[in-house]
Amino acid sequence: MTWICKYKKGRKWLTTSAARMIMIICLYCLLSHMPFALAQDTVPDVWTGPEAVQFALKNNPDAQMAIKRIAWSAAAIKEANAAFYPQLGVQAGYSRTNNPMYSFGNILNQGVFSNSIDFNDPGETDDLQLMLQLTYRIYNGGRSQASVNAATARKKAAMLQEEAVKNSLGFAVVKSFFNIVQARENVNARQAAVQAIDASIHVARARFEEGDLLKQELLNLAVQQSLADEDLIQAQHGLALSKQSLLNVLGLSGSQVDINLAQTPLQPVPSRPDFKDRSEIKAMHFLIQAKQAGLRQAKSGYYPTADAFGSYQVDKGFEMSSGSGDSWMAGIRVNMTLFDGKQTDARVQQANIALAQTKDELRKIELAYALEIRQAVLNLDQTDKRCRVTEKMVTSAQESARLFRERFKVGLVLSSELIDTENRLTEAQVRHAMANAEHRIAVANLRRACGLLQYSD
Repeated sequence: MTWICKYKKGRKWLTTSAARMIMIICLYCLLSHMPFALAQDTVPDVWTGPEAVQFALKNNPDAQMAIKRIAWSAAAIKEANAAFYPQLGVQAGYSRTNNPMYSFGNILNQGVFSNSIDFNDPGETDDLQLMLQLTYRIYNGGRSQASVNAATARKKAAMLQEEAVKNSLGFAVVKSFFNIVQARENVNARQAAVQAIDASIHVARARFEEGDLLKQELLNLAVQQSLADEDLIQAQHGLALSKQSLLNVLGLSGSQVDINLAQTPLQPVPSRPDFKDRSEIKAMHFLIQAKQAGLRQAKSGYYPTADAFGSYQVDKGFEMSSGSGDSWMAGIRVNMTLFDGKQTDARVQQANIALAQTKDELRKIELAYALEIRQAVLNLDQTDKRCRVTEKMVTSAQESARLFRERFKVGLVLSSELIDTENRLTEAQVRHAMANAEHRIAVANLRRACGLLQYSD
């Protein structure tokens, strides 16, 4: 009976312990996923321009990759700094030999030498050896410091390149945002055209039934109605594609997105457009510094290296009297390459060429960015003028369409004339919508060309 009670108690304890372990595992899994869940940004139902830009800067893969490049550069600095620290290692091994030289060395290291040993045939010995080694590079021609300088310059360049990625990403968001605005206005214009044609067909049927309109005129309006429906379908498709483009740049998947243009502020136009403050230019200067440090690394091959070293060794034998012993050694070693087949010369030449190429690339992007500034300024001026012209165009086309609709009701104009008028109104509305959207995009493009973030304070 005693062992049965012990068995029941043990089983109860085991069950309780298992339940506690399961609860601990579940709690750990929950807590380990909580930071990730809390870190996710909430997705708004309706987007404004600034909200879309800020969301993309945190969640777009390009922004995440830029952050990881900075982390990689920081790790490279740590790797370069490791050269300034001593290297400590341990070595262990066991061996057996009957080689006279090695056997005699084992005998001496283990402290079991006697005059009876034959130097030419000391016999078979074994050795269990443990060695602690310490090395430190005193001088290597400035290579280590040049490596640190190069890694530091690359990290600074990576940080500036992250800003450049954010700049380009912000512009992509603004462009996609106003492409939706443009596509939505296009859909509205096409819907208005369909409604106007439907109203005109209703009037034409009434006149046709009264015998006041030829059937050919009614058929012309029916054809125009089909064309307007097709244009509307294409406009709706363009709107869907523009929404997908915005979702893609936001780093989201799905098919539905809504924007709020009324709550999206106008961006200020740069008063003095200039590309000198662009992150890409500053990053290139740091990359030049990195190439200069690389040249210094290559030139370190012309200089000697000096190392300090020390070791402590313990030997234990089991073959001859189970002897043991310890020893140490320390010193300084200097190495100088007298001839390397002109390998160092080739490396220096490569480093010089890489430095020259980077300077040429800087000059190239300065010319390209200067052209971008000029193009962005001209494009902004063009879209500003187009906005004013198309606004007048819409006002005139609306009044003209109103007059032609009234005259068509009383039979003073043909259906072809009414169709032409409706087409001109639709085209004017589409042109005005395109001009307004492209003007907002042009402002954003000029800010990008100047290296300014979108919607920044």
